[in-house]
Amino acid sequence: MGVQKEDVEKFLKANPAFAKEYFAKKLNTDSISKAAGLPQKQIDFSQFQELSQVEESQIMYDLIKDMQENINMEKVVFKILKRISALIHADRCSLFMYRQRNGVGELATRLFNVNTKSQMEDCVVSPDSEIVYPLDMGIVGHVAQTKKTVNVKDVTENQYFSSFVDDLTEYKTQNILATPILNGKDMVAVIMALNKTTGPFFTAEDEDLFLKYLKIATLNLKMYHLSYLHNCETRKGQLLLWSANKVFEELTDIERQFHKALYTVRAYLNCDRYSVGLLDMTKEKEFFDVWPVLMGEQPPYSGPITPDGREINFYKVIDYILHGKEDIKVIPNPPAHHWALSSGLPTYVAESGFICNIMNAAADETFEFQSEPLDNSGWTIKNVLSLPIVNKKEEIVGVATFYNRKDGKPFDEQDEQLMEALTQFLGWSALNTDTYDKMNKLENRKDIAQDMVLYHVKCRDDEIQNILNTREVYDCEPRDCEEEELQQILKKDLPSLVKKFELYEFRFSDFNCTEMELIKCGIQMYYEVGVVKKFQIPQEVLVRFMYSVSKGYRRITYHNWRHGFNVGQTMFTLLTTGTLKRYYTDLEVMAMITAGFLHDIDHRGTNNLYQVK
Repeated sequence: MGVQKEDVEKFLKANPAFAKEYFAKKLNTDSISKAAGLPQKQIDFSQFQELSQVEESQIMYDLIKDMQENINMEKVVFKILKRISALIHADRCSLFMYRQRNGVGELATRLFNVNTKSQMEDCVVSPDSEIVYPLDMGIVGHVAQTKKTVNVKDVTENQYFSSFVDDLTEYKTQNILATPILNGKDMVAVIMALNKTTGPFFTAEDEDLFLKYLKIATLNLKMYHLSYLHNCETRKGQLLLWSANKVFEELTDIERQFHKALYTVRAYLNCDRYSVGLLDMTKEKEFFDVWPVLMGEQPPYSGPITPDGREINFYKVIDYILHGKEDIKVIPNPPAHHWALSSGLPTYVAESGFICNIMNAAADETFEFQSEPLDNSGWTIKNVLSLPIVNKKEEIVGVATFYNRKDGKPFDEQDEQLMEALTQFLGWSALNTDTYDKMNKLENRKDIAQDMVLYHVKCRDDEIQNILNTREVYDCEPRDCEEEELQQILKKDLPSLVKKFELYEFRFSDFNCTEMELIKCGIQMYYEVGVVKKFQIPQEVLVRFMYSVSKGYRRITYHNWRHGFNVGQTMFTLLTTGTLKRYYTDLEVMAMITAGFLHDIDHRGTNNLYQVK
């Protein structure tokens, strides 16, 4: 029976003097160099008693120094993994970064196959070559889900092990040591060591050493994660600030509003291109559009529709090209084969209202993205983020699609939140242009209604001749006469009405007056209180005004022109038959009499309760 490892450990512990003498003879620079993973010239043999005292302090010092001198996270973690690989005798180590897309977490390779002899350039994984693990796949996904360290001694006996990476790389995984990197409760990354080279599996001592050195990597990854989050929040704040600035500069047109905001914030979007498709907001078609369908000349629309039932029709697309020479292209009525629409993604987003985040667009099976370069620059679509622009009424007014993150990586959760904040803000701001448009329409309707009312109410040139008969007297229109000439016509007829109809009496009755005589009496009242001379009122204007007031009253039972005149005459009598007038200015006297004449103009003959109902 041979000697077992446990027997040797027990003997050495029981005989410390022998162990010290044995290792003093056998320990040399070559064995220390192999154990520590350092060149022999860096080994000062006189300082070493045990391996745990050999390089630990120097390694720690070098790692902290690297963290201070290098802001490149990959470089620092690469050095840590390289040293860990030597200390625990792992065949290789890898770093998987956590991210979310479309609300689903995943792990992507950032450093792959790091060992004692690796060069950093060979281990850093480019975005185009990432291996992505869903969280429900593989031991590394299980570690991210449970957020617990695992030491798998034999992967064939582990239910979570997946061999798809082994198949891709033609490697044979036998045992795994993996741990999550957390920032509070947030997952940041997973670090994994594979295949113990000096034993059948990683021991508890290896696990302790692995976790101890990874505390430094954890600190570095936390700093990287917080720096990234800070950068994203800064970009979001600047993006919303500048877009708000431009949105409220332009309130008249939704296209100009969107364009100003989206162009101003282009530096904060961190992508090569983005395209905005504006949707037709028409819900009910005009008769001439429906007629061919009703007549059977063309089939009814059977294409995709928005959640609120509108046909999906992009009436305009605006392309913002940020790589190379910046360019903006506005395409009215874009064809279906336009590069931003041909994949079908904007139509799908407009139909479903979903946010779509797609990596490796060329390999996507749902949408047909162009795999060849779109122009002479050689630019191709790699990853895509598409979001609906929704207004306050929860109607989709457009679709914004962003292409190729500048660092080559897929868009992640932070990009989704940033772009969603922008599109939500743009959607809500569409209320400004809608309100402005409604106000314009109401203003136009008011102007039209006012013109119609004035057409029927204003005093026509033939009507004014009933009072100012200048055609008969002077053979001209009132506007061509002097004020003295008009005054002579009025003096001939109006003053006698005061005594005839007892205008200064409270017992005044309009029963014996025609409506034309009431107009003339109203004109004479202004002369009686002296405001015509005081304010130099043009006499043609005064006549036309009184005539228009009488026409403004509807022909109803009570609240008609006769009632309006009676109120005006009562106010006139109150002011002139006593001493009340002395307490008011001439302007106030004129205003009170005028208010009496006007107080029920255009009355409908019904009370307030009826109008409310």
